[in-house]
Amino acid sequence: MRDLFDKIYKDKGPLGKWAAQAEGYFVFPKLEGPISNRMKFQGKDVITWSINDYLGLANNAEVRKVDAEAAAEYGSAYPMGARMMSGHTSLHEQLQTELAAFVKKEAAYLLNFGYQGMVSTVDALVAKDDIIVYDVDAHACIIDGVRLHMGKRFTYKHNDIESIEKNLQRATKLAEQTGGGILLISEGVFGMRGEQGRLKEIVALKEKYNFRLFVDDAHGFGTLGATGAGAGEEQGVQDQIDVYFATFAKSMASTGAFIAADQEIIDYLKYNLRSQMFAKSLQMQLVVGALKRLDMLRTMPELREKLWENVNALQNGLKKRGFDIGTTQSCVTPVYLKGSIPEAMALVKDLRENHGIFCSIVVYPVIPKGLILLRLIPTASHTLEDVEETLDAFSSIRERLENGTYKRLSAGVQASMEA
Repeated sequence: MRDLFDKIYKDKGPLGKWAAQAEGYFVFPKLEGPISNRMKFQGKDVITWSINDYLGLANNAEVRKVDAEAAAEYGSAYPMGARMMSGHTSLHEQLQTELAAFVKKEAAYLLNFGYQGMVSTVDALVAKDDIIVYDVDAHACIIDGVRLHMGKRFTYKHNDIESIEKNLQRATKLAEQTGGGILLISEGVFGMRGEQGRLKEIVALKEKYNFRLFVDDAHGFGTLGATGAGAGEEQGVQDQIDVYFATFAKSMASTGAFIAADQEIIDYLKYNLRSQMFAKSLQMQLVVGALKRLDMLRTMPELREKLWENVNALQNGLKKRGFDIGTTQSCVTPVYLKGSIPEAMALVKDLRENHGIFCSIVVYPVIPKGLILLRLIPTASHTLEDVEETLDAFSSIRERLENGTYKRLSAGVQASMEA
């Protein structure tokens, strides 16, 4: 018998082993100052491309005024207790009604947190006889929800319709034996690659297979579609999404989330979502703030127009300079480079210290070994000057990566890791 903690002492995990070199700089960084296109990192001004404040509402004067007034009126406690038993108000209901109308569904239900809500929704939608079919690149919150499922689940190749159909065939055969149903889960926008889920092609499969579609549209809500209703609206299939999920943490620049569906489905979920039944209700100042933000999404299309002006300038500029940005179809802008983890650290340090550019870095095990992914999130707060400055910086760091500068700089880091 061994001590439970022995495995922790011996192996901190594929990311944890870099903690001494990475923490506080590459991971768990401290960005300071008002949330905006430019913030401070370790005392230096940087152009910030790592915050999902798509519409620039986080530091909007009108939004902050409403937030402050709501906090002054209600404090941070109201309403007290779990929503089902003691924590419900007419403003919670108003927000649900307005959200449902915005995403073109009969009804909606508020969730305290996106991650928590997604896990609980997956759990509530399926029983042990049901089968889940989901994208291999699904967000961690979907994967953790699927982990709770006591029945069968199949993953399909990322955004691969042939693989989806193959797994629907497998699921159908199994469902005929168990007597269960099939839940297919996709994202509206995949947050790492920026690709939209192939929702139009997925819903077309409903003509051949009996399944329900659950879409996590965290990155599409507020950014895609004629009115901002998301990836389903963008692809013309919003009405074919059976359960729609979005979070307030991105376009709404707040905390919370919601699910939307037919009234009968929402009525079922609100009585069966354990994460909502046994947790405190969404705080009143967040509800009031979300109502204000939703109103701005509806009535200020210029926010989305400015966002896409910046997105197009950044993505087109990167492509013209020969950068690989994959197949993004959203605001999420990945830049793929080739190099090791130590080279990635040297590259990002150069970006931040010498060019004043702060973006997220993604390496193995999130992506395959030998690749470096720099993930940029354009917002309505950015300027075209920010874009040009960033493009020049990326041209510079690519040259240094290719001529071996970062490999030489990273040698010391690699030696310390192997010591």
